[in-house]
Amino acid sequence: MTAEPGPERPRRGPGRPPRDAVEEGPGTQERIRLAARAEFAERGYDKTSVRGIAKAAGVDPALVHHYFGSKDDLFAAAIELSMEPALVVPAILGEGPDGIGERLARYFLGIWENPVTRAPVLAVVRSALTHEAAAKVLRRLVLRRVLERVAADLDVPDPTFRAELAASHMVGIAILRYVVQVEPLATADPEDIVALVAPTLQRYLTQE
Repeated sequence: MTAEPGPERPRRGPGRPPRDAVEEGPGTQERIRLAARAEFAERGYDKTSVRGIAKAAGVDPALVHHYFGSKDDLFAAAIELSMEPALVVPAILGEGPDGIGERLARYFLGIWENPVTRAPVLAVVRSALTHEAAAKVLRRLVLRRVLERVAADLDVPDPTFRAELAASHMVGIAILRYVVQVEPLATADPEDIVALVAPTLQRYLTQE
């Protein structure tokens, strides 16, 4: 006796993950972002693939595309996890212009000094030197999401130019200290760096 066929499951469109996978919710998105951050940190932008990230997260590659779109978008989402601009910018601005240079210096050095956040952000800096997609992420996160918002809130002339000067200062320190590892900067006490850098950032962002 032949068993009767069960009801047909609805067909899904091209590029869409299975219905049960989509319904896994925000926890799945966070798992993908954490896996992406680890993969980009270990392999860099060029050698990381969406398929590899999906495997590390234990999901189908179609689900990665469903939640995050392209590899570039996922790269940005993974790095933003380390920088948390939505939380940090209000803290930098919260006490007004006095001392903002020191708070900004501590924010950036805090990212670099923490091994968990340092590796993925270093992956951005290294990749930005050779890949436009990575450079775009760096510009968007460091300049537009953090420094331009800080400078614009201070209501000073030429906020974009000031933000770029501050960004060039901090990214330059990051490259020399953590990528090239030039001494004595590479092993200098972070507090010494903050003490020397903060007045310059303060001048960039607040001086008429």
